[in-house]
Amino acid sequence: MSWQTELTTRLGIKHPIIQAPMAGGTTTPALVAAVSNAGGLGSIGAGYMAPDDLAGAIAETMRMTSKPFAVNLFIPQPFQIDEERIEQANARLDVFRQELNIERPAPPKHYAQPFEDQFETVLEAGVAVFSSTFGQLDAGRIKALQDHGTCVIGTATTVDEARALAEDGVDMIVAQGSDAGGHRGTFMGSAEQAMIGTLSLVPQIADTVDIPVIASGGIMDGRGMAACRMLGAAGVQMGSAFLTCTESGAKPAHKSALLESRGRATAVTRAFSGKAARGLTNRFIEHMAPIEAALPDYPVQNGWTKDIRAAAGKADRDEFMSLWAGQAASLARSMDAAELVDTLMREYDACIQQ
Repeated sequence: MSWQTELTTRLGIKHPIIQAPMAGGTTTPALVAAVSNAGGLGSIGAGYMAPDDLAGAIAETMRMTSKPFAVNLFIPQPFQIDEERIEQANARLDVFRQELNIERPAPPKHYAQPFEDQFETVLEAGVAVFSSTFGQLDAGRIKALQDHGTCVIGTATTVDEARALAEDGVDMIVAQGSDAGGHRGTFMGSAEQAMIGTLSLVPQIADTVDIPVIASGGIMDGRGMAACRMLGAAGVQMGSAFLTCTESGAKPAHKSALLESRGRATAVTRAFSGKAARGLTNRFIEHMAPIEAALPDYPVQNGWTKDIRAAAGKADRDEFMSLWAGQAASLARSMDAAELVDTLMREYDACIQQ
């Protein structure tokens, strides 16, 4: 039993499953291509990629699949470089650096990649799908993408955000529930005001907009997919489920933490990046909690924790890593991406038949 929707028709895919665009090296071309070749939609999480690296990733993915795939970028938001906050944060971060035997790095040359150049790279590549997070893409860029035949997807964490994105002219909307792992996509109001669970958010957005809604957050198996369909979703976007796939670029310690996460809590924290994000709790989050409200803005804090996260990943020290994970992370499985897509659809079919 297939689940064919306006989403599958518009994107030209077999199954309404989107592999979430997780930035930071997780969404390798091998993972993206494997998901697309299996009938879903793979996504390159390109928020942190330099334009040349992004162009290379797109080209490599195109060599591995002729199927549609997406590229995701972060919409830039204003931020301040507050030296006092940076020094206060580094005073605590230096404790971790000492334990990892690394020195405090020099200030980053830049805290974010040039969005204009990233966007032009995507536009020139002519990818099938463009998705964005953290804000609203301007109408001119939306039209430019659509004129090139690219489907445009925005990310909303509230009904108001979904309404604004629909008015902007996007083709589809990801409804990111508070269950979701990784960074919150909130761009209207505070992240705390937008902590709405997936099962509550999806039907409200589906009743508000007349474009396809993609459920995201806490969906790990066919049961979750079936539930989201009943709530009005045209498809699902899954991140944590694909983190532990063979082709994922997640660090071994991150994969292990997910696969062994029975009973381990998740928390929404600004400790790693300065922006609210959900991950498995660890010593880093607990140590930074007392000054979390005074941490530097995103992406400044993200730039100053990069050395610690990299060193911890190499040393398999998950107590210092950003272990992004959704609230259903304990349902993670280790298998190839194609096998996961097939398994998800078999589970979904079983639920619908029952």
